[in-house]
Amino acid sequence: MPNYTLIYSMLIVKNLYARFALPALTALLWGLTIPVVAQQYERCATTLYMEQLKTQDPGLEQRLREIEEFTEAYIAQNPNSSRGIITIPVVFHVVYNTAAQNISDAQIHAQIEQLNADFARLNDDAVNTPAPFASVSAGTNIRFCLATRDPNGLPTTGIIRRATTVSSFSTNNAVKYNSSGGSNAWPASSYLNVWSCNLGGGLLGYAQFPGGPPATDGIVLLYSSIGSLNTHGTAAPYHLGRTATHEVGHWLNLYHIWGDDGTSCSGTDYVFDTPNQAGPNSNCPTFPKISCSNGPNGDMFMNYMDYTSDDCMNMFTAGQVARMSALFATGGARASLLNSLGCVTPPPVGCPTPVTITTLSIGTDIAYANWKPVSVAVGYILQYKPLTSPTWTNSLHTKDTILPMYGLLPGTNYQWRVQAICANDTSPFSTPVAFSTLGNCTDNYEPNNTPATAYAAPLNTNLSAQISSSGDRDWYLITTTLPATKIRIDLTNLPADYDMFLLNASGNAKIASSENPGLRPETIIHNTSSPGTYYLRIHSANGAFNNTRCYNLQVSVSALNFREGDGDTPSPDEVSEPTPFLLFPNPAAERVSIAYYSDEAQTSRIAVCSMSGQVLHAQVHESQIGNNEVTLNISSLPNGVYLVALQNGTNTRRVRLVVAR
Repeated sequence: MPNYTLIYSMLIVKNLYARFALPALTALLWGLTIPVVAQQYERCATTLYMEQLKTQDPGLEQRLREIEEFTEAYIAQNPNSSRGIITIPVVFHVVYNTAAQNISDAQIHAQIEQLNADFARLNDDAVNTPAPFASVSAGTNIRFCLATRDPNGLPTTGIIRRATTVSSFSTNNAVKYNSSGGSNAWPASSYLNVWSCNLGGGLLGYAQFPGGPPATDGIVLLYSSIGSLNTHGTAAPYHLGRTATHEVGHWLNLYHIWGDDGTSCSGTDYVFDTPNQAGPNSNCPTFPKISCSNGPNGDMFMNYMDYTSDDCMNMFTAGQVARMSALFATGGARASLLNSLGCVTPPPVGCPTPVTITTLSIGTDIAYANWKPVSVAVGYILQYKPLTSPTWTNSLHTKDTILPMYGLLPGTNYQWRVQAICANDTSPFSTPVAFSTLGNCTDNYEPNNTPATAYAAPLNTNLSAQISSSGDRDWYLITTTLPATKIRIDLTNLPADYDMFLLNASGNAKIASSENPGLRPETIIHNTSSPGTYYLRIHSANGAFNNTRCYNLQVSVSALNFREGDGDTPSPDEVSEPTPFLLFPNPAAERVSIAYYSDEAQTSRIAVCSMSGQVLHAQVHESQIGNNEVTLNISSLPNGVYLVALQNGTNTRRVRLVVAR
């Protein structure tokens, strides 16, 4: 057992020298490379990354200083303390641009096993530690598991896979955000986030020390360095899992063993039992490797916090273990992980009843049932009936969460309900939702049989009209303005076989058409970045008509591309960048659309306020991951200037809205 009273006194002297003789942690890595046969790798960019963070976060330096003072006090007060096993839940974010970068589950599991072996000093190559250093080597009480419970309490494999268009990442943290082609961090208070990706510039990895921003907390690894002594990665000689061991060491408050001072022999790693050394070692030196007058044993180049190759690293010291343990003491920087349920497999979730159920696009003989997806459902059963009928009509077993209810009677009260079907169970039916179909309609837009008499179609609004004779042609005028230049046209609730054509501003050249057979809905999507004027013509396909029943028409516009099959929802896959918080049109008269980006599925709150802060309208919207759009009815607001506020998670964004008629 080391004499902790003596070695702590040595540590104080070592740290005082580093603090007053030379500012620590300011130089590393520029131009430093490690020669190998196939490629040159930069072992670690953690120190450089932390210096970058300090320029972005003026308070980080103080937080690091406070953590260091806490660590030293803990070691002084607990020289012989021991703790029970600490298990840290790990989530792997596999961000890949090629198939090779989409590493296997087996590699990830092997990496977790290697971390556990290295941190427990149960690694197969521990026998290679030279005898003079074996006496101060030590295992930690820290273990790692792939998370089995996600932040929402649901089962998980602990592995998130996200395809990206980004060919390589750097230390700018882009890999840590969905919005920049990466993957959002899970809460740092409960998980160790590990990002696997293609790091550019020959970089193997970097980590964030305790005290940094929670949204970027964790470690980043070159995908090909991930593996173990038994299941190798491909970035030889850094392919045996020790890049992760090194970076997790940083994440647990260990500095580079030479003190990040270049080669001046004046730095410190704040550890009492690691010899002072002149700088990083590469490859695998022959023992002893002497520098900084540290003979006879020389550098501890086999320490995980040096820069040697993976097959050369094999130990932590008791002093390093003490630093890591301090993080989990009461008040420690990573003590919250002790309360994490990330490694506690949640109980079976059963089969929840669908919620957030609404009726959409109600017509005279059709309406659409819509509900929020149930994550564990493999399908749903929809039932609907007239309110006074004892008999339900069953839809087919389906995985869709928006379904049409056909064959309804005009002007009739109906209700519907939905049941989730899970792998081994079914949910109760939801509470029935009531709605009323529209009555037989009359056409309010005639005469509109020619381009000259075309009716100006309202945008993002449902209207009903008729094809009342075999020769009837309904013409509409569509005008778009920036930024909402994308168009989707939906013709639904067809009483006969109707088709529609989208034509140019002169009405004499077809741009697009929809000519589905029978009563199938018609859809035209025209995604363009230029505003313009168009004509829309609706007519009978075969001479059939109906002079009592109406069709439904909705012309939707958006700043985002629409995609076939997504209803009136723009496609995030077709947008090169996440949508900021946009209002359009602005100024607006009757309705305004909001487009915004959400990092996760969550409930968002939207409010329209006076300039003095009075809330005039408020509603919630269930945001999906990616780009979202919602339309507000502002017809009751007087002309004037307002603030539209969006609360999305912990972020609140505000934009001015001008109402003018």
